[in-house]
Amino acid sequence: MSEIAASEREVTEGKHPERPFVLVAQSSLFDPARAPAGGHTAWAYCHVPNGSSTDMAGRIEAQLERFAPGFRDCVQARSVMTPVDLASYNANYIGGDINGGVQDLRQLFTRPVARANPYSTPHEQIYLCSASTPPGGGVHGMCGFFCARSILRGPLR
Repeated sequence: MSEIAASEREVTEGKHPERPFVLVAQSSLFDPARAPAGGHTAWAYCHVPNGSSTDMAGRIEAQLERFAPGFRDCVQARSVMTPVDLASYNANYIGGDINGGVQDLRQLFTRPVARANPYSTPHEQIYLCSASTPPGGGVHGMCGFFCARSILRGPLR
């Protein structure tokens, strides 16, 4: 826990941690279509200062190697995107933030716009459920759950 706290503190200070807190998913374990036949894919990221152009792949791989010795020997290819690359790829990733920018207390209730039903859109049959809706991207799946619940309750625009 102290290493995670130190890593996150460095990011808030505008630094790039040598030992970042890394989040990893290996979805090919559950969906073989996400990998070449007989292989696997892994997806990982770490927190960095907003708008960073620093490639953290080496530091992420070092952390994985630390806890899973031999990891590097399994890597056949990689795709790396920095926050600058992410923001260029998708304008909704403000500063490279996959949650669509700051998610403070005000944003928790007013994303993407302030309205009675944050999942509704001007079109009565189109709803939005993504990291841009409450409760945000850090609570995986809950945006969709709350959106579905709002649809089942009926129109509230």
